[in-house]
Amino acid sequence: MPQLPTLSFIDEYQSIGVLYEDNHILVIHKPRNIPVQSDDSGDESIQTLLQSYLKEKYQKPGNVFLGIVHRLDRPVSGIMVFAKTSKAASRLSEQFRLGKITKNYWAIVQGKTEMAKTLNDFLKKDSKTNTVSVSNSKDQEAKKATLHFKKISESDGKSLLEIDLETGRPHQIRVQLSHLGNPIIGDAKYGKSKGRSDEIELKSIRIGFEHPTTKEALLFEGLIPDSANWLVFH
Repeated sequence: MPQLPTLSFIDEYQSIGVLYEDNHILVIHKPRNIPVQSDDSGDESIQTLLQSYLKEKYQKPGNVFLGIVHRLDRPVSGIMVFAKTSKAASRLSEQFRLGKITKNYWAIVQGKTEMAKTLNDFLKKDSKTNTVSVSNSKDQEAKKATLHFKKISESDGKSLLEIDLETGRPHQIRVQLSHLGNPIIGDAKYGKSKGRSDEIELKSIRIGFEHPTTKEALLFEGLIPDSANWLVFH
């Protein structure tokens, strides 16, 4: 297994950090407030930025393939993996579909929580408003969402949670924790926060998967940000 670098999330608005790259995959740190894929805002996306990076680095003519196999919400930062070939994209997507990917997040939430808990909800997305709500099992448009969390620390009326995401529904972590009564700090959409919507304290902190061609087990980890909300948990 190669020596995998660890990235310290010192500046949440820094340039994209490349953690690992070979002929098949690209693992990066996504800064917050950048969309993964182009959206109605017209802002430059992670996908286009990485395609430009690959095009320049390898002097590639024409379009550059970069497969998106999972997503992070625009205000969320952290580790992501992309595919550099269609075969890698297909194999990684299958791992995500079968739940074979390790995906861990850290979040600072309002209030106290149990030491550990599993959340099972049925979530329904409204595409017109780009919002997700908790529904019930009888709603044919709702999909089951499951996550597990454990409390790492507690301070000043806030809890730091490590989240193991079992399913990958849109806005899942944010909606389920808000529904529990512990919205994520800085979440203007699903919490009590007002003002800027790009300061949500939710980070993709760990991702593990099988390399799509070598079958090697890879695990990438990052560090928490050096910012006010996180310093109390250092």
